[in-house]
Amino acid sequence: MNKKDFKMRTKVIQETFSDMRKIKCVTPKEIRKVDEDIYPGGDIFTTEEGEFIDLEFQMDDFDENELVKYIELAEALYERHGKKVSIYVICPNNIDICVKECKIMSEADFTIKLACIEEDPCEIILQMIKNKIKNNEMLDGDDLHALAMLPVKCRPEKRNYFRKEYFRIMNKIF
Repeated sequence: MNKKDFKMRTKVIQETFSDMRKIKCVTPKEIRKVDEDIYPGGDIFTTEEGEFIDLEFQMDDFDENELVKYIELAEALYERHGKKVSIYVICPNNIDICVKECKIMSEADFTIKLACIEEDPCEIILQMIKNKIKNNEMLDGDDLHALAMLPVKCRPEKRNYFRKEYFRIMNKIF
């Protein structure tokens, strides 16, 4: 992740979720690693206190399966490191939130917060990928998968736009 993306994501965390903790770095893969059967998380950051913040872009309805996926990740990170985990989920305002806010019983110290926004998360993801290309950074497998999934995850009326962007980018890099 380049500096510009890092700053953008930390700004989203601060402004959207009112979390003013100082974020030290993107959490290295070896530290954030969890068991294969557990969702590996989105963009995970480490605060100066060693706590973890996972920033997620939710494109599907948020149901009990999604909630359990995030709980598993939070518990796995907490059990491995003994540090608080905050999971912040950004949703477009056109998805359904199918679970009610409730207390989650766990020995792990974590919070999960959702924020519905007007801005299309697909546009945010596309812009981050374009920024990587602009900065001559290599796209990794996660970037390519996210790019390929944009036409599937976006609003139906924007599918052709995201397909065209996908094809443009793929033609540039291959």
